[in-house]
Amino acid sequence: MDIGGLQKSSLIDYPGKVSCVLFLSGCNFDCPYCHNPDLARGCAHCPASLQNGGLFSFLEKRRHFLDGVVISGGEPTLQGDLIPLCRRIKEMGYPVKLDTNGSRPKVLASLLEEGLVDYLAMDIKTDPFCYAPTIRKHFDPSALLTSIRLIMEQAPDYEFRTTCVSPLVDEGVVDTIARLICGADLYALQHFQGRCVLHPEYFQESHRRIDEETLERFRDIAAPYVRRCIVR
Repeated sequence: MDIGGLQKSSLIDYPGKVSCVLFLSGCNFDCPYCHNPDLARGCAHCPASLQNGGLFSFLEKRRHFLDGVVISGGEPTLQGDLIPLCRRIKEMGYPVKLDTNGSRPKVLASLLEEGLVDYLAMDIKTDPFCYAPTIRKHFDPSALLTSIRLIMEQAPDYEFRTTCVSPLVDEGVVDTIARLICGADLYALQHFQGRCVLHPEYFQESHRRIDEETLERFRDIAAPYVRRCIVR
């Protein structure tokens, strides 16, 4: 298990819960705006305090303070030990939220079949048919479409979210995504965080950032298709 770090407490990462956030290292996407570049590159190393059972010792000590555990990345579904990790955390009595890019639906299916995740948050970067070449040079969108369907049909609780960066996201893209997730419980349109990104050269052009007024317009476009749409 390539653990890249641990945020000991968070009030915002797991809706309605005080959680810790476990970051796993490595990602199969190359999103220019990624704000965890070391994790995405797979070069973040497991802190000594989390090795040799240190993670589970931490969770045991925090039983009466934490309400849940968030597993994020990088992309967690790349980790071969993800299912045993979730199983162990669930056995300790913690609800689990998983952040994913949706590229590995077979892993999501296994987690859902075993009841190992309580909340799934899937990032939809842009129109699934337009991931290449910016997000990934060669990519089959069918994996994303399968993950969307799987999450909507089987996840106990979930959200879809899009980080809004131009030109990856515009009115047409928001409309396309909203139609793909029609009937979804929650769709979050997220502000781009401009510090410490994977590809800072991508943002040398000032028009990449999308303003608040435009985000509100995006929300108006998506809102009729989903149960709740928010700007975050």
